[in-house]
Amino acid sequence: MGRIIALLYGAVAYGGFLLVFLYLIGFLGNFGLLPRTVDAGGMATPLGQAILINLGLIALFGLPHTIMARPGFKKAWTKVIPKSIERSTYVMQTNLLLIFFFWQWRPMTDVVWQADSTWAQYLLWGVFFLGFGLVLFTSFLIDHFELFGIKQVLNNFMRKISPPPGFQVNSLYRIVRHPLYVGWILSFWGGPTMTTGHLLFAIGMTGYILIAIRYEERDMVTYYGAAYEEYRGRVPMLVPRPGKMHDKVRAEKPHTT
Repeated sequence: MGRIIALLYGAVAYGGFLLVFLYLIGFLGNFGLLPRTVDAGGMATPLGQAILINLGLIALFGLPHTIMARPGFKKAWTKVIPKSIERSTYVMQTNLLLIFFFWQWRPMTDVVWQADSTWAQYLLWGVFFLGFGLVLFTSFLIDHFELFGIKQVLNNFMRKISPPPGFQVNSLYRIVRHPLYVGWILSFWGGPTMTTGHLLFAIGMTGYILIAIRYEERDMVTYYGAAYEEYRGRVPMLVPRPGKMHDKVRAEKPHTT
């Protein structure tokens, strides 16, 4: 693949992510200007069928999303596609799966709980937007443009080779091991109204995150060795605990065998 085409491909994937991310905020927030949200606009479907379809959509998103992130898959996949667009392809498939998800989601609108007081509504909207803000902020702690494939296609375009990322601990990663996932969970569960459909989404996606963490941490131990083992022993996974904080660590080299 030519360097210019790879760069354009990466830019399209990243631009698509920005649009899908914004739509996801509106989808979960039930913003009325959107054609489909978690509680409105989808096809009317009997409850049992809607549950099965929606669980299937969560699985359809989660399975390839997890498999494509594994080092073994990446090693095999980059024999088929150029390494420079591997991450952009991951982002692209995520975009397409979420678009399909929005299109096919079946609303289930019975209210499970609802905040009636103004202060509670503001509080729960605060949780909702804090979650999405935390996702965005944490992506820059990791390396936002590498996470979404832009750095790789730019390096390929400029014929530049970047060293593999070293293990480092800073900012929110000193308090919890997965602040990105904390942000997602807050965004899934935030908002003043929880319907059965939104609850199914929140439970299903939280379950997917807990499964994904298991595989992700296994890869981190393999890649970074004792440095990550020590970190995992000192810092909680998702819920901060008093006295549990890691010292700042800057870019230790990956573990090699």
